[in-house]
Amino acid sequence: MILKFLRLLKIIRVSIKYGLDEIAISGLKVPRTAKLIDTVIFWRDLSSPRGLRLRLALEELGPIFVKFGQVLSTRRDLMPPDIAEELAHLQDRVPPFDSDLAIAQITRSLGAHPDQLFAHFERDPVASASIAQVHFATLKNGKEVAVKVLRPGMKKLIDEDVALMHIAADWTSRLWADSKRLKPREVVGEFDKYLHDELDLMREAANASQLRRNFADSNLLLVPEMYWDYCSSSVIVMERMNGIPVSQTDRLLAAGVDLRKLSTDGVEIFFTQVFRDGFFHADMHPGNILVSIAPESFGRYIALDFGIVGTLNDYDKDYLSQNFLAFFRRDYKRVAEAHIESGWAPKETRVDELEAAVRACCEPIFDRPLKDISFGQVLLRLFQTSRRFNVEVQPQLVLLQKTLLNIEGLGRQLDPELDLWQTAKPYLEKWMSKQVGPQGFMERLRAEAPRYAHIFPQLPRLVHQALTVAGEPRENEVELMKTLLAEQRQTNRLLSFIVYFVGAFALGALGFQLYMRWHQLAF
Repeated sequence: MILKFLRLLKIIRVSIKYGLDEIAISGLKVPRTAKLIDTVIFWRDLSSPRGLRLRLALEELGPIFVKFGQVLSTRRDLMPPDIAEELAHLQDRVPPFDSDLAIAQITRSLGAHPDQLFAHFERDPVASASIAQVHFATLKNGKEVAVKVLRPGMKKLIDEDVALMHIAADWTSRLWADSKRLKPREVVGEFDKYLHDELDLMREAANASQLRRNFADSNLLLVPEMYWDYCSSSVIVMERMNGIPVSQTDRLLAAGVDLRKLSTDGVEIFFTQVFRDGFFHADMHPGNILVSIAPESFGRYIALDFGIVGTLNDYDKDYLSQNFLAFFRRDYKRVAEAHIESGWAPKETRVDELEAAVRACCEPIFDRPLKDISFGQVLLRLFQTSRRFNVEVQPQLVLLQKTLLNIEGLGRQLDPELDLWQTAKPYLEKWMSKQVGPQGFMERLRAEAPRYAHIFPQLPRLVHQALTVAGEPRENEVELMKTLLAEQRQTNRLLSFIVYFVGAFALGALGFQLYMRWHQLAF
């Protein structure tokens, strides 16, 4: 508890040091309050631009705050231009840690000094992120590689921040009436799990290998190969990838890259990962994406940093595909029905009312390019609608929502004229056709063929066994039958007694009547 309190004090101290209160208050337009705070805390220097101060504060506070800044940097429609521009530096300019620490980490993890492992190793890092930094090297067989090294002490720092988030989520659940719908505990739990997964670089290497296999036959996305002999939980070595950062649009244009095609390819890559594979890169900010300019792969995306990935099961994919397709077709009634059928909205919700609310939120953004859409207003309306109808937040989809925001932000940078919905609609319709049409049936049949091939030869024996078992009562059934037979015997004895008694009584009555009639005739 003391560590959590100290961490909270640090957050407050850093916020005051860099004047984050001044940034927030100026956004609320209450200059008198800002002037009062500046008078009380007179020793701080706030002469630097607000965007720079915000970036420096996030860097000092650590990886969770840096990641938050990275997400904000892609939302230029929500953030002032000066702040968004400065936060973009968080994509690739996080201060590196000492190279001696990196070398010590490599030696400890891989069992040898980099000079022994590689033909050449560059001490100066080429990139530094919130979780790790990257050094270039050359294997002894001549292959150029990138060596990713985990930052020392990351687990302790993340544990402290996440602990504060859990406390905040717990208090929110207790005090906020909307918490049952928003599920803050579950959302923080999901975030906690993904952050700790990111600390295991072996998991990242496995994620990269899976994504590379998924796109092995694709002409849209390149994923580096992992060299498993040089991988551990804190160091991984991968194929070196060369390209232009996707955020540097001027360089891409100078190289002859078609930005419009690049933006539509990005949309297709996203939907392919989500609906075809159910396995998607969930940290796709511009710092993790390059564009190849090599002749053999010109214009293809290059994905980096696979520490955070999202997965979807068949139910989630089916639900999302129905919602997306209904949304693209402006079938708001189907969107409302899907929310109620899935349990995301209460069963007593009126379909027509939810349909009208969704229409009011979404209709203004159709048939318009990204540059003309105010997603701030859309998000506000959607939040108000979800609150009104008690629509529950789904923690397993938090990463998908974050990734979709990143993709939209990336598309806004590459091609402001992009119509996101019309670009995605044909692909989603094609995917749905594959799932529910003859092609989908045949693909599922092929996928199940090995199991069927194993089962079919055994069918006669399995059927015979089933019939035999069906004809032989089980042990518990035998005991039940014995009990029933005993009861039946008792019932039969009672019935026999009743029959005999009634029969004797009837015969006696009949005999008495005959006697009386004979007696009358005789006298």
